[in-house]
Amino acid sequence: MGGDRQGWLLPLRNLTAIVDVNRLGQRGPTELEWDMDAYRRRFEAFDWNAIVIDGHDLCAVDEALRQVRGIDRPTAILARTIKGKGLPQVENEANWHGKALPPDLAEKAVAELGGLRDIRVTSPRPELGTPAGATTAGGQVTLPTYDKGDKVATRKAFGDALLALGARTDVVVLDAEVSNSTHTDEFGKAYPDRFFEMFIAEQQMVAAAVGMQVRGYRPFAATFAAFFTRAHDFIRMAAISQADISLAGSHVGVEIGPDGPSQMGLEDMSMMRSVLGSTVLYPSDAVSCAALVGQMVDRDGVNYIRTTRGSYPVLYDSDESFPIGGSKQVRGSDNDDVALFGAGVTLHNCLAAADMLADAGIRARVIDLYSVKPIDGPAILEAARVTGGRVIVAEDHYAEGGLGEAVMAVCAEEGIRVTHLAVRTLPASGDPNELLKAAGIDALTIAETARSITGR
Repeated sequence: MGGDRQGWLLPLRNLTAIVDVNRLGQRGPTELEWDMDAYRRRFEAFDWNAIVIDGHDLCAVDEALRQVRGIDRPTAILARTIKGKGLPQVENEANWHGKALPPDLAEKAVAELGGLRDIRVTSPRPELGTPAGATTAGGQVTLPTYDKGDKVATRKAFGDALLALGARTDVVVLDAEVSNSTHTDEFGKAYPDRFFEMFIAEQQMVAAAVGMQVRGYRPFAATFAAFFTRAHDFIRMAAISQADISLAGSHVGVEIGPDGPSQMGLEDMSMMRSVLGSTVLYPSDAVSCAALVGQMVDRDGVNYIRTTRGSYPVLYDSDESFPIGGSKQVRGSDNDDVALFGAGVTLHNCLAAADMLADAGIRARVIDLYSVKPIDGPAILEAARVTGGRVIVAEDHYAEGGLGEAVMAVCAEEGIRVTHLAVRTLPASGDPNELLKAAGIDALTIAETARSITGR
């Protein structure tokens, strides 16, 4: 790496990492303990400048920080310290990690450290710069439009909407080496300076998105929904940090077919719904997808959109609105017999099931729950009221934590029983229609279930 310093180290030449080498971990000694030479060699192997100091010597700390100035590469200050220094009873002793000192030792620790004092040191602060994206968000955005009936995959509509949002120079896109599948590659071609290829490093992708929003950018990070499970801790910490980021997971459910279960996002809604303050969206057609992406860009918190691999008919006119927290009644009347709730591929299956039921004289209300969190509770309860509590939810996701449980949480408050169709066994690789049937979320199974609960 040393020969490529101009390519990657120079932009990091003002980076200084201070490593606290205190020998002890949570359960005992660390692997290298105080082998400072080993730490130094490891950093130098990556062409870092490494400085070893006594971490308790403030003059040594100050001198190390002085030496860093003018260095043309990142520096690691390796500070040898003693855990618990200043209190003989715990100094360099294991098994004190994460434990509060008992009162007698706490008083001794205060005394050893010089007693109660109110010393305040005000250090010089760097001048505040203008956030990178703060003054560059005024571009004109025209979201894509689609014709009713045309078959368009929502993952493609997501890419189209991102390309439109590129008119705003505060929008940046991060990819995990699947841009030709998530359709973020179109943004990358049009705006290469705002497209970041993170390769197969989903944790780093989310971490970089969090960093970019601190600087005033509006980041979108996209990969297969299944691969976001690798980054869940980073997503969770993004919420704790109150970061504003947008995530897009494609290739969801058994609908992806031949790719098999390792690629099927079947846990993502559960994972994302559990994140504090998150928004979870699951559009069923291209129009709703583009409209939701257009709202995500300025929405606070962790925002997640779930997109489908296959192409399905456009259901809505391009001027339809899709407020987050709402839903759409796609089919229905004032005297429906059963309510069918779906999103993504299962909404199309619910519509097909409604046609089958109509032939049998059963009226079905079909609701598109494109907003999974927040969910449209009033619309759910109204559908249940009209249909006498005959409610079916079909989702291309495992039964735990997804769309069905979101609906059941609403209905439980009113004592309404929900019939829940979801993926309940390990899927195989195969034809999408066969896999949907095997999971019991195809149109025929939805129709048969509706006939059963209506007694017709």
